[in-house]
Amino acid sequence: MQFFDSVKKEKLSFDKEEANIYLCGPTVYDNAHLGHGRSSVCFDLLRRTLLANGVKVKFARNYTDIDDKILKKMNETKQSLEELTQIYTNAYESDMRALNVLEPTFKPFATHYIKEMISLIEILQKKGFTYTLEDGVYLDTSKDKAYFSLSHRNSDETRSRLEKEVAKKNESDFVLWKFDDEFYEAPFGKGRPGWHSECVAMIEALFKKELDMHCGGIDLLFPHHENEACQCRLAQNTDLASFWLHNGFVKIEGEKMSKSLNNSFFIKDILKEFQGEVLRLYLLSSHYRAHFDFNIEDLKAAKKRLDKLYRLKQRLEMSEFSDFEEEFLKGEKSLKFQSALALNLLKALNDDLNISLALSFLDEFVSEANLSLDSKKADKNALIIQLKEASFILGLGFLNASEYFKFGVSEALKKEIEAKIALRAEAKKAKNYALADEIRNELLAQNIILMDTAKGVIWEVSSE
Repeated sequence: MQFFDSVKKEKLSFDKEEANIYLCGPTVYDNAHLGHGRSSVCFDLLRRTLLANGVKVKFARNYTDIDDKILKKMNETKQSLEELTQIYTNAYESDMRALNVLEPTFKPFATHYIKEMISLIEILQKKGFTYTLEDGVYLDTSKDKAYFSLSHRNSDETRSRLEKEVAKKNESDFVLWKFDDEFYEAPFGKGRPGWHSECVAMIEALFKKELDMHCGGIDLLFPHHENEACQCRLAQNTDLASFWLHNGFVKIEGEKMSKSLNNSFFIKDILKEFQGEVLRLYLLSSHYRAHFDFNIEDLKAAKKRLDKLYRLKQRLEMSEFSDFEEEFLKGEKSLKFQSALALNLLKALNDDLNISLALSFLDEFVSEANLSLDSKKADKNALIIQLKEASFILGLGFLNASEYFKFGVSEALKKEIEAKIALRAEAKKAKNYALADEIRNELLAQNIILMDTAKGVIWEVSSE
């Protein structure tokens, strides 16, 4: 397996039997947007690829549950820190489940690791790498000779998006601890942690200097990840991770997604109109390092692509099935997929997650499987095994096909449709074909199509 490392700017081989992965998760003060979704599904694909290759994976995704944005939202909503962050943590996790993102092995919350952050800052202080200003404790980045080695910037390009204090020694210096009488006791003053210290402390606590891959969006490369790497080098005299992987920006109509531009699409809003697997396939359809330009027409095209997979599943009479078991998610169990389709998918994905090639293999398989079913020469069991293994690798195709094609129909409307189908059956039995046709047309006007099969009437939502 080879993956592109952001530090060395080249693909590096990964051949370990176990992998520790850390993904920078959300700041839980608002609903998850497409940028969160893109990062999550891309690195979920990485995790699935490793699992399918027989690697035991331990995967952490953190939650920033104390931050300036959270405090601002608390003031606006009059909610407590715990109330506010729990609401948006639950909403985020609901969105991730809809996108078939595997449950992390670890879900560290920043507020649960305050002691570890204080210890980290104390180490940096004792080594002479910090200084104190009126508003907090800062790290002196000039003490780190390898600063900018991750982002490959230079000091002239440095513009921190969070810290703009004129009293800082260097433009790139960042706050480790913000003085605030409302929060935590610490030897250097009551306050709360700066954003950049959270992950370093949590990674050390969870992985004990054995982090293989640190992942996140390219927008985190500087200053967040640069500052994480800096703290680790200065405090522990070691690199924070062996690999740094970053996914590209999400753009909407060619512009980088930003709330200031009012183009920050929430996942929850898209899920009202499209099934979660459709959005997952769409977000995966471009290489993870490429910038992703969102538009509705391409999302609709992704649905048509996924429809073909579910049509095949329907023909194979495959039922709904479950994703990876708990033992795999905890990093306790390993497996290797060996079917022809799985090996083709892994051949592509083992080369820095070459998703375009992988999806072309899937499309080819679906087409050939349908031809073999048409010819009555298909080995259905072999096709089912291949399709299941592809589902585990790509995170797609777990649903009951019938329910997939009924997406967006309320339970009340389903009962109404079933009642009309029963009425139509009675009309046909009584040879009242005019009434039967009238009922069919009435349902068609509601965007519901009927298919008469040997096993009875099947209905679904029209894709037209």
